Amino acid sequence: MKKWDSYFQVGDAVTTEQLDFFDEHGVIVFRNFISKEQVATYLAECKRLELLWIEEERAKVNGVPLKFGKNADGSKTIQRLCFSSLFSKELHELLDDPRLQLLKAFLYPYEGRIAENEKDGLVINNYINTPTSSFTQMGWHTDAPRDLFLGQKIMPMLNVGIHLDDCPFENGGLRVIPGTHKQNMLKLLFAKKYFIDNNEDSREVGFNIRAGDLSVHDGRLWHRVKQSPLFGEESRRRVMYVPFITGRYQPKHEKSKTPFYHRFTGKVHH
Repeated sequence: MKKWDSYFQVGDAVTTEQLDFFDEHGVIVFRNFISKEQVATYLAECKRLELLWIEEERAKVNGVPLKFGKNADGSKTIQRLCFSSLFSKELHELLDDPRLQLLKAFLYPYEGRIAENEKDGLVINNYINTPTSSFTQMGWHTDAPRDLFLGQKIMPMLNVGIHLDDCPFENGGLRVIPGTHKQNMLKLLFAKKYFIDNNEDSREVGFNIRAGDLSVHDGRLWHRVKQSPLFGEESRRRVMYVPFITGRYQPKHEKSKTPFYHRFTGKVHH
């Protein structure tokens, strides 16, 4: 497994170099997208939403189940929150950041949009490694089959991760196989056992992520989340995922049915 060594800065526009890099690899990481102050603000909002939804005994949002687990002290925690920006002024305003809008260039020639009230909206993944955590790692997968489950053709999409905790390469975290966004349909669906396979791949790369960094990966790219070797609070990794999608507008609402793929795997993320 290799350590990724290509990091960029977000400017006033997406550059030709960045577009070419993303086209080749299917993934790109930008340093310091948000400030330390913004990181603290969004972490506070995550905590506020988590406590509110636990108190309300909320099980799902817009038909999408919340994922629950336990902290190191045994207290209840939500390990996957969805549609978060619909319940938070600060998170909603983040999605209006003009620099985020620039990232639509990675979907060209398709017309992309931020799916605030589609798919699962703004997802907050809260990984922690404890004996009672339900979310310590995630097996190999692509994000493409969700379209097939919904009876649609696979459309280009991006998963944009805004990272709220430092996660050095050695501590696990996001792993990808660069270039696999250009694989054929057979490999897209059958190259690995979805969510079950956590085995290392000789082609995969990992990252030195810092709180405030932003990652973009193509939804067709094989990726996983490697378990942290640490335990308890030291292992906590929180990432907000913003889906950039194409195709027909399909908003969700409180009466939306639970998508089949959530019942099927229980492990679909971002």
